[in-house]
Amino acid sequence: MSKHESMLLAKRASVFAAAMTLVYATNAMADDAVTPPDNSVAAQPASKWKIGVGPGVFITPQYPGSHELRYIPFPSLDISYDDRVFSQGPDVLGLNVIRSENYHVGASISFDFQSRQEKDDPHLHGLGNVDAGPKLKLFADYTVWAFTGSVALYQDIAGHGQGKTVVTDLYASLPAGGWLFSVGPGFTWADALYTRTFFGVSGQQSAASGLPAYSTGSGIRDVHLNAYVSYDISKHWYASVAMTLGRLEHYAAASPITERRSELNTLASVYYRF
Repeated sequence: MSKHESMLLAKRASVFAAAMTLVYATNAMADDAVTPPDNSVAAQPASKWKIGVGPGVFITPQYPGSHELRYIPFPSLDISYDDRVFSQGPDVLGLNVIRSENYHVGASISFDFQSRQEKDDPHLHGLGNVDAGPKLKLFADYTVWAFTGSVALYQDIAGHGQGKTVVTDLYASLPAGGWLFSVGPGFTWADALYTRTFFGVSGQQSAASGLPAYSTGSGIRDVHLNAYVSYDISKHWYASVAMTLGRLEHYAAASPITERRSELNTLASVYYRF
């Protein structure tokens, strides 16, 4: 749950430490729901592996502040071993350094789709390109009863000028049969490098683009509402949709680059569970 312009995702997210907790909960409920009791044989120990793979699509603004959406096919992975090592959503490879049934603290390499290309929109001419790339994610989440709080720091490690962002979220979850519903608010803080890259306009960029020069600093990037739903279709198939509806704030909202303050990030996936 990086936050991308964010998602899972933006974001997204998205969009994504508390979402991992929800995935774990979904898998645990699915195991209980589809495994019938069998008293005729000795109980077999549960596998430490949780493996789900399938197709997905990530829907996100064309660039931060854009009024257009883009659709990115995404190979969805939901893989973990002993609730310790995992590969889930945008988190390509992660480690729960400290974990229990109620909390996780760890790190991962997360791929962030946030980018901006001049060719995407005439409005961007003269601003230069910002490439997507991997980020280091440090996260922690804690669950009490139906509530999960999470915080995740994302650091650009590709040198693309995306700086640091911190995403804080709170979820309330409700299981119902094969369904799991979660909803809750959150906000994203961004450092000065991030806001300058995506929302600032230097004197040189102003001359090239015709947009007024605009200086930025660190602050709240957005406030957002997260929603998540998953459903166990059968013993082996399940599906999930994670959505983040956000509103840009402060430097991001007032930037001459921004065409729309509201942004929607969605990650929809179908998995086959082994």
